Amino acid sequence: MEFKESKPIYMQIVDRICNEILAGTYDEGGRIPSVREYAAIVEVNANTVVRSFDFLQSADIIFNRRGIGYFVSDGAKQQIMAMRRNVFMNEQLPDFFNEIDVLGISIDEVAELYRKRAN
Repeated sequence: MEFKESKPIYMQIVDRICNEILAGTYDEGGRIPSVREYAAIVEVNANTVVRSFDFLQSADIIFNRRGIGYFVSDGAKQQIMAMRRNVFMNEQLPDFFNEIDVLGISIDEVAELYRKRAN
């Protein structure tokens, strides 16, 4: 996996696992790879994956069954969507609005581009 310098690696792994859950790679109630297995998949230290799994557990996206492994929580897809929507609405969208203001782009121009994209 190629990583960006602008975001912590463990959070990029969180994003990847969330994307995999949303895409159906890992079903709700289903097992996900172990820390070591996932570390090998993304080619990072296992401690980095532990940090990612800890984050996902604290967000109720995955859970651990001692001695068995990690599993996707029921409702994980909705939780991921709510989390991402919150980040988008409260962090990314304000930055977007600031940028279009600075560049003198009207919301009508943005809406037109969005309509074209949707078609």
